[in-house]
Amino acid sequence: MKMPDTIDTAMFAPCGMNCMVCYKHCYHKKPCAGCLNSDKGKPEHCRKCRIKACALEKGVQYCFECAAYPCKPVKSLEKSYNIRYNTSLMENSRRVKESGLEAFMAQQKQLFTCPDCGGVISLHDAECSACGQKLETAGRE
Repeated sequence: MKMPDTIDTAMFAPCGMNCMVCYKHCYHKKPCAGCLNSDKGKPEHCRKCRIKACALEKGVQYCFECAAYPCKPVKSLEKSYNIRYNTSLMENSRRVKESGLEAFMAQQKQLFTCPDCGGVISLHDAECSACGQKLETAGRE
């Protein structure tokens, strides 16, 4: 999958994940449209996401807009992403809050575009979805 000219802001999930760089999005023939769009093409764990359901219930688009942020489910996901992928969804959210979603997505485009072929580098396995090259430094700031 090639990186688009701009990453649709609907690809930013309530928890702080950029769905464009999710391995489930990168490697499906019919990728999902992102957390905030329809459930078509989404894996089951995304369709049943407690964090997304909570944000909808509380009437916020992003968790950082909630008075209870960061809550236990967000902290738990944050810990998992820190350990497994060396990345911070809470830091992503902070950047969106401070600089805006368009600026954040432009930065993400730079970080997750394969320098060899222009494909999308998956956050989860640091591999280009187009050429398969492993890029160990992908997304690590």
